Amino acid sequence: MSTISPLTGFVRAMRHRHYRNYTCGSVLSLIGTWTHRVALGWLAWQLTGSYAWLGIIAFADMFVMMLFSPIAGDLADRMDRRSVAFWSQFAMMCQALAIAVLVFADLMGIGLLLGLTLLLGVMHAYHTASRLAMVPNLVPVEDLTPAIAINSLIFNVARFLGPAVAGLIIANFGVGPAFAFNALTFIVFLVVLGRLKMLRAEHRPGPGKGVFSNIAHGVRYAVGHAGIGPLLAMLAITAFAGRSLPDLLPGFADAVYRRGPEGLAWLTSMMGLGAMASGFVFLARDGVVGMTAIVLHCLVLLGITMIVFVSFDAFWVGLVMIAGIGFFMNLNSIGILNLMQNVVDGALRGRVMSIYTFLYQGAPAAGTLLLGAAAEQTGPAWPVAVAGMAGIAFWLAMLPRLGAMTAALESAAPRAGTGP
Repeated sequence: MSTISPLTGFVRAMRHRHYRNYTCGSVLSLIGTWTHRVALGWLAWQLTGSYAWLGIIAFADMFVMMLFSPIAGDLADRMDRRSVAFWSQFAMMCQALAIAVLVFADLMGIGLLLGLTLLLGVMHAYHTASRLAMVPNLVPVEDLTPAIAINSLIFNVARFLGPAVAGLIIANFGVGPAFAFNALTFIVFLVVLGRLKMLRAEHRPGPGKGVFSNIAHGVRYAVGHAGIGPLLAMLAITAFAGRSLPDLLPGFADAVYRRGPEGLAWLTSMMGLGAMASGFVFLARDGVVGMTAIVLHCLVLLGITMIVFVSFDAFWVGLVMIAGIGFFMNLNSIGILNLMQNVVDGALRGRVMSIYTFLYQGAPAAGTLLLGAAAEQTGPAWPVAVAGMAGIAFWLAMLPRLGAMTAALESAAPRAGTGP
């Protein structure tokens, strides 16, 4: 295992002009995206005053994104990924602008908002597939680890800044200007995407054997791979067990700690702080050697932290443990993404990354549904503890396979060309 300073990792990734431009453009666009998400929920509440509609609007984007992710992944393997990103971002800008106009004109209704949100989910699917597949084409392989770490870091920074920006705009100007702000943030990123140049092209033009045949080939490749298959199972476990926890935090803040909205803000912020800190770990790594062990051992550390989190009702213990949960959970997901990007066949990168997106987005939704139903009967502590135990059990089951996984995942990246 080789380490460097986080600053060195940052400089190494950012020295590549097109990656640097892409990253800087992403920052503003991501802040706009999180502003949009907060404004979307607020607008739904203004229109209906219904908690059910809040859930429907929040679920609509994620559900459609999951549904279209495999198709978007295949397209990212068949078309220029820069073009897919450009046109999906352009469509998202138009969607934000349309909502802003309808709000300003007092023509927005909840049905119309739902329809536009469903469209946004389709656009998100195509953008996410192209983004995850495109970043490895912007830097040399030796600088991929810090590049992915930087992208995770800016995502979490935007997750902090975006809601704050939304709150300021909505409080002072109303909800319509928040959507207009998001539309404006796309402009810089679209200019960047229009001028972006790849170090290498991995897409293979042409329809291949058909969309569903191509998707099936990608699934068979991923599941059958000695390293990628176990990583996807690990991602499903951590996403199901850990990433569903944020949706239960309101219950912990109110019923367990008796801290109300202020306690919820502290818990959410500390979890985000832990997630951001994990990005610096990978900025300080030189390559993927030793990373397989890190992502596997994160499972047992995450499980233990979750169990400790629900074992005490002291608020300060909860804050420390929730930061640890955010740290280990994000460390695991960044490591999985790094390892998959390192070893995946470039011609199948879009499809394999779409499976990553499907699990990353879908497993928390299923986890929230199941853990929430269980918490309704037993309180939130037992379901979270059982989820933590499931992570530890999976860690024990995977320990004997660590050597084989390491050999499969920490080898040199394969040359593109085996995918149809």
